[in-house]
Amino acid sequence: MRYVWASPATLLGLLIALAARASGGTLRRVGGVLEVAGGWPAWLLARGFPFSGAVAALTLGHVVLGVSLAALTATRAHERAHVRQFERWGLLLLVLYPLAGLLAWLRGGNPYRDNVFERDARAAEAVAGRAPRH
Repeated sequence: MRYVWASPATLLGLLIALAARASGGTLRRVGGVLEVAGGWPAWLLARGFPFSGAVAALTLGHVVLGVSLAALTATRAHERAHVRQFERWGLLLLVLYPLAGLLAWLRGGNPYRDNVFERDARAAEAVAGRAPRH
């Protein structure tokens, strides 16, 4: 069910993945998630967004777009937290995420760093960093 619930966002991610592939990007599947490196989305991610600036990766459902393969590897734990958020919230996350940023900003915080969804992803990343490597 988690794939079905996240599927509208995943479909958007797949469309971008196809366009990325057509513009020189690479695609690979890692643990049930399609990772896309390079292509025109990498240019957009590196250029940045008004609320966050440049980012190494971005998640849409079960698709993660990254500036490079190295960036995808480095951000995997963080981005997998966003995958789980899409599994929980589905397409609503595309509305809830910017609203959470707006709420953080209205409270005097940073709309990206203080966004509850980003804090959750950073916490998952920190836990993964402490996990023993096999």
